[in-house]
Amino acid sequence: MKVTFTAYHAVAEWKWDLPEDSDDTCGICRVQFEGTCAKCKYPGDDCPIMIGECTHCFHMHCISDWLQSESSQGKCPMCRQPFNQKVAEAPAAPPRTPGGVAAGS
Repeated sequence: MKVTFTAYHAVAEWKWDLPEDSDDTCGICRVQFEGTCAKCKYPGDDCPIMIGECTHCFHMHCISDWLQSESSQGKCPMCRQPFNQKVAEAPAAPPRTPGGVAAGS
């Protein structure tokens, strides 16, 4: 028996890598992170997520507008601590062999 495909429709799903126990919605606009803020048309790299050291998460455009407003005083809108973006931890480099080649390569 021979099967021939005439069409193929792929389906995929993605999610942002958020801290554990964090809400899945922006604390300012209350839209889910898989959606977009009011300024963006499509989700993804054009509408990234900003995570504060306080672990609260926001759309980049929402938090930047908030921080530029006079009433924010540079503080997180959720906990009122000074908002500083959490710096991502670099992944650990693979161990190197004496010849300088990464192990497992």
